[in-house]
Amino acid sequence: MSAHANAGGLPREARGAEIEARLRTALQPQYLELVDDSHKHRGHAGAADGRSHFSVRVVAEVFSGLRPIARHRLIYEALGTLMATDIHALAIEARAPGEAAP
Repeated sequence: MSAHANAGGLPREARGAEIEARLRTALQPQYLELVDDSHKHRGHAGAADGRSHFSVRVVAEVFSGLRPIARHRLIYEALGTLMATDIHALAIEARAPGEAAP
């Protein structure tokens, strides 16, 4: 894949729905908020390849007892190939039920 091509990626308008669907299926969250932050990164060298920037807040029982890195891995696994084809950057807040927001 060239640095400026989005080979195999989804149309930009379909990305959010696909990300949300994958996270809901894999994590069964009690709360999920996904924000497309791509507009904040226009002109940024890392955004030139057409992939998007997102922020996600997830509260899910599956995170109970896990360290932050393990929680992030679960999210990356749920998103699979989207991390290579559609997502340039992903800011993650992952909590178990009852945990205070950072």
